[in-house]
This record gives sequence, structure tokens and C-alpha cells, in this order.
Amino acid sequence: MHLRSLPPFRSLSLLCLSAALLAGCGSSSSSTSSGNGLASKSPEQIIAAAKAASEGAATVHISGSVIAEGKPISLDMELVAGQGAKGHLTLEGNGLNVIEVGHAFYINGSTAFYTHIAGAAAAQLLQGKWLKASTSGKEFASFAQLTNLGKLLASSLGSHGKLKSAGTATIDGQPAVGVTDTQEGGTLYVAATGTPYPLQISKGGGGSGTITLDRWNQPVTLTAPPNPININQLQSGK
Repeated sequence: MHLRSLPPFRSLSLLCLSAALLAGCGSSSSSTSSGNGLASKSPEQIIAAAKAASEGAATVHISGSVIAEGKPISLDMELVAGQGAKGHLTLEGNGLNVIEVGHAFYINGSTAFYTHIAGAAAAQLLQGKWLKASTSGKEFASFAQLTNLGKLLASSLGSHGKLKSAGTATIDGQPAVGVTDTQEGGTLYVAATGTPYPLQISKGGGGSGTITLDRWNQPVTLTAPPNPININQLQSGK
């Protein structure tokens, strides 16, 4: 049995990554006594603060929907620095659960998803089953774009175009400052109180969507599912 190629994740990762900090953060007109001082900082200083805060985080929850390469993708993932991730993805209406732990990816897809990657006959056999692949393999390599907290945040905070202030906002009840990347059109909102974590990424145009980052440093347990089917054995027929 041979698996077909998975839907592309590169544009999704670029939205979450580049739009994240291509949005940077900008200054606003004033700061309150309870703020963390970001409102009076330059965009470059805010990016540096958000990057430092993110690099020191142990976990984060990322959720939202985007259009990647003209196709709808939604995600609801919990990422653990240096360990992996778990959550749910929907690709063009095909849902799948994903776990990365112990240098392996575990995928549990809907019948529609398994039909897409393996055909209708195989999908009946795989229904309800978990597939396992090494994180160093190519089968699900594109998932690494979404499940590695360090790479995700480093990429998103790494580069941007010309920035302009997006003013202030309230994201899930938390005061935030925002900045728009005028070149890419993405806007990032960063917490204006407490630790300056990124809170939300939004982008219009062809790659439109909104990604929310929350539950920073909340406990997350990653556990491999029982009795997965090894993809190498599946493809070799053994």
C-alpha cells in the first residue's frame, strides 16, 4: 500500500510563522500603570520582547483557520517545547488528529482523509486506526512545520517588512498592542500586560485567516496512542 502525498502545509506554516512576526508590534499613544511598557516601545523592541517571551515558554495553544494555497485549513494544537505537540487539523474538510512525541508522528484521520492519501479500499481498513511515522521520515515531514514550538516561533519572529502601528485591542479579554506588516499585510497582537506573549495573528488577502495563541505555559501531557500502524510496514505490505 502506498500513501499519496499529503496536502501542502508550507503556506500554512508561512502564515503562522511569517505573518506572526511579520506583524511585529507597534507603539500606541499611551501606557497604563498596569501595563508591561510595550505601548511605548518601538516595533523592533516589541518584536524582541515577544521573541524573548516566546523562547522562554514551555507550552502554547494555537488555534484558528486560514486559507493556504487557496484551500481552507483549520487547526487546534497544543505545542510543548522540545517534546512535540497534539491536536486536531482539518484540511479541505478532511479531519485528522495529530500527536508528535518520542520522535514519532501519530496520525488518526477521518475516512475522507484516509481515502485521500491511500484510496477507498485502504480507508476502510484504516478507519479508526492510528498511523505512525518517524519525525525524520518524509511521509509527514510537513507536520513538523506546525508541531515544533521552537521552530514555529523562531520563524514567525524572524523577519518582517515595514511596520506600522495597528493601535491597541482587547484579545480574549487581554489588552494588546498590534502592528501591521505593510508588505505582507499580517497583523500581530502582543500582550500589553504581564509577559509580552503573542496573542493573535491575522492576515487578509489570498492567505487570509486568524490564528490565536493562548494558554501559554499551561500543563500539557503528550502520550503515544496504543497499537499504531507503522507506515513503513504498511507500505511494504509486511
